[in-house]
Amino acid sequence: MELDRRLNAFRPDLAAEALKGQVEAARFVKGEPASVTGSVAALRPFPDIGRGIDTELLFGESVRVFDRANGFAWVQADADGYVGYLPEEMIGSLAEPTHRITAARTFLYSEAELRKPPIKAFSMGSLITVIGDAETRGTRYFLLAGGGAVIAAHCLPVGEAMADDYVYVATKFIETPYLWGGRSGFGIDCSGLVQLALMMVGKSAPRDSDMQASFGNAITRDELRRGDLVFWKGHVGIMEDEETLLHANGHTMTVARENFEAAVKRIGWLYEQPTGYRRIV
Repeated sequence: MELDRRLNAFRPDLAAEALKGQVEAARFVKGEPASVTGSVAALRPFPDIGRGIDTELLFGESVRVFDRANGFAWVQADADGYVGYLPEEMIGSLAEPTHRITAARTFLYSEAELRKPPIKAFSMGSLITVIGDAETRGTRYFLLAGGGAVIAAHCLPVGEAMADDYVYVATKFIETPYLWGGRSGFGIDCSGLVQLALMMVGKSAPRDSDMQASFGNAITRDELRRGDLVFWKGHVGIMEDEETLLHANGHTMTVARENFEAAVKRIGWLYEQPTGYRRIV
């Protein structure tokens, strides 16, 4: 059985040390730890910015770097194990984050002053290292290692869940643009929405919809309730309630609410009927 290249770092010339004995490669390496330093880093299956993206990594997320060449780094994400290439300039030394961004989108200011022009934007899920705080005109800011300040109310300590209900988190992305491979508040796809919303309530999930199709427990269509997942070939949506589907989709090109039965009928002409229903436990 061939290993999934999305979750296993192997090439003919190089492979992750953990795969020794499972794959053939000229050389095996342990890899070096690093952190994402770009606001959002696109992860591609090949070191070519002209190729479509598989997924995205968020600021502060950690990776293991297996190779650096021609301006690209070949990495594996620690959070979900995804493997791919990103621009080498998007990674730096391993950070020790203290907080996670909880707003769908927020800004990094040069100082604790919202009237200053922002120097970077963060998506929900980004990891930051707070070294102090300040207050300006009643607004509290966190001061970050490396410089800059973010709105303190847009952050929570690492390990603290944003909410108990991941569907509530998913609704924060309503009208966020649809982006194939997207996994951030700036653009997101169907499985990215599921994964990111679950992450914010302390639950890990696979990245792609085909991986998520075996996540949780199988249920029937008649059992659907809030929080259940509905799968089509190449697509996944979240039930907001028994009648409403919440999903990032290429029809509206946004994260949108849609009547479930209407969605089944609309999607059916292209992707046929749903392939499965899952309940997250």
